Amino acid sequence: MRNYIRTILITLFCAALLSNLANAQLKKVAVGTIKINPSIEAAAKQAGTLNSLQRVAEAIDGQFVFALSSTRKYKVVPRDDLDAILEESGLTGNAVDVAGSDYLIVPEIDDFQDVVQRAVFGGIGEVVEKRKIRLGMVASIYDSKTNELIEALSFQLDNKAVEQQLQNATSSGSFSEGLLRQIATLMASKMANRVVDVIHPAKIIALTGKQVTINRGDGTGVSKGQEWEIFALGEEMIDPDTGESLGSSEVMVGLVSIQRVTPRFSTAIVTEDYGIVKGAIARSKK
Repeated sequence: MRNYIRTILITLFCAALLSNLANAQLKKVAVGTIKINPSIEAAAKQAGTLNSLQRVAEAIDGQFVFALSSTRKYKVVPRDDLDAILEESGLTGNAVDVAGSDYLIVPEIDDFQDVVQRAVFGGIGEVVEKRKIRLGMVASIYDSKTNELIEALSFQLDNKAVEQQLQNATSSGSFSEGLLRQIATLMASKMANRVVDVIHPAKIIALTGKQVTINRGDGTGVSKGQEWEIFALGEEMIDPDTGESLGSSEVMVGLVSIQRVTPRFSTAIVTEDYGIVKGAIARSKK
């Protein structure tokens, strides 16, 4: 009995230790509140779409944090007083160290258009509305310890939707909310997955025969049937003018097809192999 209890305690201790080690490897990311470019806000106000713009910004604000957490690559630090800290750092030029975060992401809406075209069919007493929402954003990634800009990412969505409503219906209420939530969720997902790709590109973590395992799972844009390109890293490239590192050169060494997606990783079958090895970079073919 004593040995049984000892075995259970050792097992629990090991599980806790492994959990702590896994959490310790997660980088911390601080996410600023979604900002709206002043000129875009003024244009939306003039066009009568400011309410839609603000609702999109609020929706993306929460969805982006959720999407980033869902990648299971980072710990998203609490946002308490973050905006005040960012403003202060901008005035002083000091580095931003938010709750010991490793990275700071500052997202901004820099393009927005919401247009509804309406066609009335008197014979059947219906109104058909075609609504187009265009949304553009920039997400700047900073090293929180040095205040250095790592990369500025640009995103553009052009969402067209055709919906039918009864005559005299308007573009308010659930009709608007559904479309706004849809575009906000899509934009948040695109930003989160791209941020992960920039900071930590997907890699081959296991290779057995024709099967490879990629360190991307649910919530990272991976789905069964996707084709991914595999790259081997070459020598580091240095800009001769600035001395800045441009990263390593990449050589395509194969193609794989995603077969299964789990919460933490995905497995794929090699379809073309020119020298795939463990540790190679994997990028979704789009």
